[in-house]
Amino acid sequence: MLENNLKETLLNVFKNDYHLKINPELIGFQQTRAEFEGDLTLVVFPFLKLIKKNPAMLADELGSALMAQNPLIKSYNVIKGFLNLSIQDDYWLKWLADNLQRTGYEQAVLDKSTAIVIEYSSPNTNKPLHLGHIRNNLLGWSVAEILKANGGKVIKVNLVNDRGIHICKSMLAWQKFGEGKTPESTGIKGDKLVGEMYVAFDKAYKSEQKVLITKGYSPEDAAKNAPLIQEAQLMLRQWENGEQETRELWETMNNWVYSGFDVTYTRLGIDFDKIYYESETYLLGKQIVMEGLAKSVFFKKNDGSVWCDLSAEGLDEKLLLRADGTSVYMTQDIGTAQLRYDDYKAEKLIYVVGNEQNYHFDVLQKILLRLEKAWASGIEHLSYGMVELPEGKMKSREGTVVDADDLMDEMFQTAKKMSEELGKGADLPHDAAEQLYNDIGLAALKYYMLRVDPRKTMMFNPAESIDFNGNTGPFIQYTHARIKSVLRKAVDNQISWPNTVASIDLMPKEKAVITLLHTWNEILRQAAINRSPALIANFLYELAKTYNQFYQDNPILRETDSDRRCLRLQISDLTARMLKYAGGLLGIQMPEKM
Repeated sequence: MLENNLKETLLNVFKNDYHLKINPELIGFQQTRAEFEGDLTLVVFPFLKLIKKNPAMLADELGSALMAQNPLIKSYNVIKGFLNLSIQDDYWLKWLADNLQRTGYEQAVLDKSTAIVIEYSSPNTNKPLHLGHIRNNLLGWSVAEILKANGGKVIKVNLVNDRGIHICKSMLAWQKFGEGKTPESTGIKGDKLVGEMYVAFDKAYKSEQKVLITKGYSPEDAAKNAPLIQEAQLMLRQWENGEQETRELWETMNNWVYSGFDVTYTRLGIDFDKIYYESETYLLGKQIVMEGLAKSVFFKKNDGSVWCDLSAEGLDEKLLLRADGTSVYMTQDIGTAQLRYDDYKAEKLIYVVGNEQNYHFDVLQKILLRLEKAWASGIEHLSYGMVELPEGKMKSREGTVVDADDLMDEMFQTAKKMSEELGKGADLPHDAAEQLYNDIGLAALKYYMLRVDPRKTMMFNPAESIDFNGNTGPFIQYTHARIKSVLRKAVDNQISWPNTVASIDLMPKEKAVITLLHTWNEILRQAAINRSPALIANFLYELAKTYNQFYQDNPILRETDSDRRCLRLQISDLTARMLKYAGGLLGIQMPEKM
């Protein structure tokens, strides 16, 4: 790797010329900014405490020494405390040829002997997947793929929250208001039908509260004493006690939801290696809590509820079991974490969950460490910001969410309309054109969601996400299709581009594409370290933009110099391969034609 080669030379310079043993971590190269001459830039400020010299003077001395000792360096220049290095063109030509021989662009950075379990999606079975779930699924799936591309042994898991008071609300509403409806009898997707029941419960529950308030109840007492919520709580107790009729209805309605989820996951391109169900993990969680109680790790209050006191660690008391013996989310998360460790002996348990649950996962880790689960130190909450809409926040119980299926339908229709207006896909058969519009719509959605740093709250505007000229998925797809068209024409004209090329001076925009492609390994590594698909998305956009600038200014098939034409086809070929590979880590399909 070029950076390692230069770092080794620089360490020798410090040792021989300055009699210093420098920490290699202090040496960092970055791509030279476009407005300056050079390929890589070394920042010398970290060395000033050790070498008392003017920054520009030190940079000049280091540049001169590097150039004398490393034949890869063609020239250098100094801008204040920044040393800009230009690399010999032959290095870039060889690197390009070598990478055209690769079949993939992954790397072995992570240790494959230890597993990384990453949980994402984690839906409740009382409603269909919505816009917030889309960000969660896309983020979790993409981070898993990025970790795998860095050599990691990754297990993608889903925890379905298939039990609890929220599930009982939908079940009770179906009994009271469902009129025997089923997905088959109505033609409604199962998850949507159950979601409608959840909304119906909330509407009736609020009406009951209003009646109680008119009778003199406080809002808090009305919420507790409304007949519907008391019936739902009774149903939860019946479920936990294994009451047959309740269990049968629960299984039936959950199966409706699972079938609906599968359709959405498949369309979105999301998969899992294993699915856990809260109904199968909460009992282990209760068992572990009772063991902790016996060891005085936890304590019981007078009403019989079980708690963990974390006040000594700057938190507060956390409920683990209710007075009636029913469990809470924390209970099942304790059981699920133990199961995952038992299943995979994972060194990392990554939870992709919104930032409103930061406290929950802080508490989960502390409780497990209290229980002397050494592996709990590997728990990591990949906390992401919420998705907001121009018109405000979504509310599931009020039925104001953006349904995932409806959104994908809208993206498809918008992609189709805009593509047809621009004449894209016009020469394709009907089925191929429909597939193209679907790929464009999903690329627009995925890229828009993933280009934002995960930790930031984001505003989603579907109309902005489909643009063939902006910072969007369709722009990147169009660049890939444009390159593939050039390569097809080259083949049709019997023009080849072997993986070797004569020594040739690189033109600025040829070199710009190659040097950007050269940053891929570090981009991929940083994306894994930071759990950030946004770094991949930004790389894709910069690559597409830089290639298009090269394409506009440099003829390819019309180039009369055979060596330069070969070089430009090589650049085009590797760019297309990288767009496809890196796009794949975001779940984006790259069409051959548009």
